[in-house]
Parts: sequence; structure tokens; C-alpha cells
Amino acid sequence: MIQKFIELGEGYADIYELVELGRLMPDRIQHAIAFFSEKSNRPAASLALIMKPTPEQKFQPIYLCREGIPNPHEQPNKRYEMFKDMVESHQKQISEFTVKPSNVFPETDLYYQYLIGILRTNKFIAPLS
Repeated sequence: MIQKFIELGEGYADIYELVELGRLMPDRIQHAIAFFSEKSNRPAASLALIMKPTPEQKFQPIYLCREGIPNPHEQPNKRYEMFKDMVESHQKQISEFTVKPSNVFPETDLYYQYLIGILRTNKFIAPLS
């Protein structure tokens, strides 16, 4: 199965798209994730929705807004609250991980491979097949 990050943006206005995806496809949400890091000396959060695989079990999208939202544990904000409200309205919880920031990787694809490794290790997505 192919598991791929689909970056919507860095979470400024894109968070509204992520929340709308969750609202429109609640039955497809498998997990809601918050990745916390410190980017350029400021606490940041990346919010993601791991969707259930397609019926053919060949593709699993992971929609993400990367590091554009302040870490809500450091600085409460409405964008995170909006995401949290959507997730909880579908009887899900946000799983949290502290990770390295994307700017320590020479390519964004390497950052996504790192996150996929974390998600596989913690059994949030299926292992390679």
C-alpha cells in the first residue's frame, strides 16, 4: 500500500481546508495527529489527518498542514482549537508526537519519510507490504 503525505500548506489558511476535509469525510478519518517541533526557535505544530485506505487498499492519504500553527501547549490558538473541535465531533482524539523540524532535512521528502517511520513504528499506519 502506498502511504503518502499530501501537504495542504503551512497551516495559515490551509487549516480550514484540512478541517473541511475532516467534516466532509468523517467516516474516512483513521487518526488525527499533531506533530510538535521547534522551527526557527519558535514552537510549531503540524496537524494531520490519516485517512483510511481506499477500498482497493492501494493508497492511504495523510493530509497535512506543516509547521505553520503555534504549538497550542505554548501558545493557545483558534486554528488548533478548530481542528480539535472537528476531531472530537467525530469521536476521535488527537495523538501527539514531538518530532524534529522539517528544516533539519535537506529535502521535504526525507522529512515525510521520517514521519512515516514514526507513524509505522507506533502502528498508526500499516507496515510496508
